[in-house]
Amino acid sequence: MQHYSLKVPENLAGIRLDKAASSLCEFSRSRVQQLIKSGDVQVNGNIVKDADLLVASDDEITMLVPRSIDTTMRPCDIELNIVYEDDHLLVIDKQAGLTVHPGAGQHSDTLANALLSHCGDSLSGIGGVSRPGIVHRLDRDTSGLMVVAKNDLAHVSLAEQIANRDLKRVYNAIIWGSITPPLGTITTHLDRSRRDRTMIQVVRSGGKIATTHYRTLEIHAHTSLVECRLDTGRTHQIRVHMNHLGHSIFGDQVYGSHERKLRQYYYDEAEDLADFKRQALHSCYIEFTHPATHEVMSFASEFPKDITALLAILQK
Repeated sequence: MQHYSLKVPENLAGIRLDKAASSLCEFSRSRVQQLIKSGDVQVNGNIVKDADLLVASDDEITMLVPRSIDTTMRPCDIELNIVYEDDHLLVIDKQAGLTVHPGAGQHSDTLANALLSHCGDSLSGIGGVSRPGIVHRLDRDTSGLMVVAKNDLAHVSLAEQIANRDLKRVYNAIIWGSITPPLGTITTHLDRSRRDRTMIQVVRSGGKIATTHYRTLEIHAHTSLVECRLDTGRTHQIRVHMNHLGHSIFGDQVYGSHERKLRQYYYDEAEDLADFKRQALHSCYIEFTHPATHEVMSFASEFPKDITALLAILQK
């Protein structure tokens, strides 16, 4: 069992204890609720068994948590592009096609399995069962930069930076058409689709607030290259927001009518472009404060070869 101490930031004041704790530690709310029910969570030194308790700014949440790496997980020797590593964290330039953590249909060939192979059992366990070291995630077919915690101190610090919007994440995306105005911000509520629980949709109320700042970098004949900066990191956020604006991401097989647009606008090149089977979305920049040294660290990543080749065609 290990102790974790979390301080409630101002932006999480007034919300439920289980939601605040899961936001700070990247636990699932159900796991936090289990810890609360078992008496393993304290607020300002007092055991709390009510997940509905509303926390206040600067409250100290303490949790007694068992080591949470799934003992059935097996290390997998998957090549990782590690751009930085020290005793506290790794920064990885994730390849497209690599799932971040085990789930339905993915059990032994994920980033989490690769991290176990690379780091052994020294990874942070706060991410929960099957998610050792995972502070934030990228979709399977999104490439680019991620930061991974190698110990619990790093995990808590990085999670707090995400909650406080101090950890900066910038993405580049190729979208259909061009956005008007070319520079702007979109803020919506996002929630799971009732028809398909694997999809996210914009809803009028409920769900979670999501904010994306975008600016156009290039305009092509039928596509554009845009930069997206995240205030929040919701599941499929950029993909859903771009589609909501009427400019879905090129190659996205879930959101938008990619195949129809390909035939409509790129008939002569459709066969070549059809080989691009993923969303053209890349995590190109990440910036955070190092949990131990408190140094501001930033990393940039160029497009991988498949997006570079795609751009060369679209720019013509």
